[in-house]
Amino acid sequence: MRLRTMSGIKLSNLLLCGWSGLVLIYLYLPILLLVVYSFNDSRMSVVWEGFTFKWYGQLFDELVAHLGDERRSPLIESLSNSVIIAAITTAFSVVLGTAGAFLLYRYRFPALRSITALIFIPMIIPEIIMGISLLIFFKTVELELGFTTVIISHVTFCFPFVLIAVQARLAGLDPSLEEAALDLGATPLKAFFLIMVPYLLPAIISGALMSFTLSMDELIVTYFTRGPKSETLPIKVFGMAKVGLNPMLNTISTVFIVATAMLVVFAESLKGTARRLPDES
Repeated sequence: MRLRTMSGIKLSNLLLCGWSGLVLIYLYLPILLLVVYSFNDSRMSVVWEGFTFKWYGQLFDELVAHLGDERRSPLIESLSNSVIIAAITTAFSVVLGTAGAFLLYRYRFPALRSITALIFIPMIIPEIIMGISLLIFFKTVELELGFTTVIISHVTFCFPFVLIAVQARLAGLDPSLEEAALDLGATPLKAFFLIMVPYLLPAIISGALMSFTLSMDELIVTYFTRGPKSETLPIKVFGMAKVGLNPMLNTISTVFIVATAMLVVFAESLKGTARRLPDES
């Protein structure tokens, strides 16, 4: 009887698939457990006592009461602060990132590479160093810690992501598009908003979604630059986690995970649209 041996390519593919599966399990099993225990009927998050939606109902009731000004829930207050800060941060990041990418694309000067490197430093610098340096800066200029300092801090590390997305889109730009608009009588400003902005829109939206997600999720930098009335949801959750396990933490975290996943899927769909547009034109 002749034994068949697996070929080297098939064996390597099988090993790689198995290793990839183990890595995915390692990464996503804790998240899956968190989602499962958000439906746990017990107040002790590590003890399963049955399936329930009551924690989601409690979260919804607190949100409705907060919107109706019937009861100011600290948890919902911090969530509201996070959404406001993330929205303003995203708006500033989109403007700065889009303008910066277009200027770096349009103009060439000796310090171009140095300026580009400086822009990307906030993306790679350790967050604790950035938080401490920003705190020292705000204290030096005597700027009171609060919403303004948190927004400035978030814009500092968020707008480079918009800039990178827009730069990647500009790399495939056909210069004749803008030149044709100018030849037909459009001013440079009108050509930018009527030709360039629609072309860059998928990249702008993708960078905006990334900025919003990063701002909503930021903990360390916010910890150093926040004020007493500008507590964000990550800061609130961090404080609650230090006191003890709370089933509401699992519920809020699950909502965050679902929202983040939806934003990522939407951003990826926009990237696919951006790749198809040049071919269609």
